[in-house]
Amino acid sequence: MEKRRVMTLAVVVVFAMIFLAVTSRSQEDVTHVQDSAFGQRMRPPVPFAHDEHNEQAEIEDCNVCHHLYDENGQLVEDESSEDSECSECHASNEQSYPITLVQLYHNRCKGCHLEKKAGPVMCAECHPRR
Repeated sequence: MEKRRVMTLAVVVVFAMIFLAVTSRSQEDVTHVQDSAFGQRMRPPVPFAHDEHNEQAEIEDCNVCHHLYDENGQLVEDESSEDSECSECHASNEQSYPITLVQLYHNRCKGCHLEKKAGPVMCAECHPRR
């Protein structure tokens, strides 16, 4: 009986670890716009409550923001890149600061805000002062 109890406990622990590993990378935990390509920042990171933002903006499809293109540069409609950082596809050869990546983030976020006439568009509205 004791051996059965130990095996059951081991199975529960393994499943709990798998669950925690999977959910630890989930978008629900996102609190700031983050990308490992940004070392020293010119401005503070943008606070960003992922799920709250998407609920308020009525965004249900991940690839609205997390787009994916094929090798021919064509948008892949039914796939998204939400498990990747933007810099993985939009890499930059800039040595000191990835300004091209900054521009891509701004075009994606600010561009949508301007198009929808909703959301912040000025620097300090997204990047809070320290």
